[in-house]
Amino acid sequence: MTNILVVGPHPDDQEIGMGGTIALLASQGHDILLLDMTDGEPTPFGDPETRAKEAALASEILGGASPGAKPVRRQLLGLPNRFVEHTIEARHQVAGVIRAHQAQIIFCPYPEDAHPDHRAVTRIVEDARFDAKLTKLQMPGDGGRPALYPQWLFYYYASHLRWVADPSFIVDITAHAERKIDSIVAYHTQFVLPEKNRKVVEWVRAAGVYFGSRIGTGAGEPFFTKEPVGLASLTGLVGI
Repeated sequence: MTNILVVGPHPDDQEIGMGGTIALLASQGHDILLLDMTDGEPTPFGDPETRAKEAALASEILGGASPGAKPVRRQLLGLPNRFVEHTIEARHQVAGVIRAHQAQIIFCPYPEDAHPDHRAVTRIVEDARFDAKLTKLQMPGDGGRPALYPQWLFYYYASHLRWVADPSFIVDITAHAERKIDSIVAYHTQFVLPEKNRKVVEWVRAAGVYFGSRIGTGAGEPFFTKEPVGLASLTGLVGI
């Protein structure tokens, strides 16, 4: 099985962008760590303690996809919400997490976004992927694990821009679409209490149906890659 790191600027970004894929991968037994770069606070109805409980519940929902599913773990890095900066210190903190988890695949937000935190986090992760391979430089929190260079870096879409993604590939999440929605609704202070944010759940559901229709399935999640994806065969392609 594969060690997978999914990085989000704030709790709920991973669920919005790729909650169905997280549930799918967990059901397949992969070791998934969700890294929240900030606690997402302050918000009108939230506080750090409540937000942490919501994030834990969302992780539990995504990790309970089947009897053989591996629990989805979560870690908070603790950078200041709304003030995330691309610094060497932040890069090395993330590199330490990459090493500690021995991540072979990393997911982070698509680099074009209206939210400064999202853009900064993606830049941090891209550089941390490189820093994690520096053999003669210890990284904070790496637990003494060896240096490595994760083989894959993929981008999910949790964008604040009003545009439709043009993905490199789409993952069929039909079997986990409702689990994704449940994980988003777990953030009660973000998507239930604020009336204006309730529509987010509906457009996420609609986006899932749209991207699923592009590959002939009930629901899908789009991803982007800057590097070519190698295939050993065509048997994993939808419709083959």
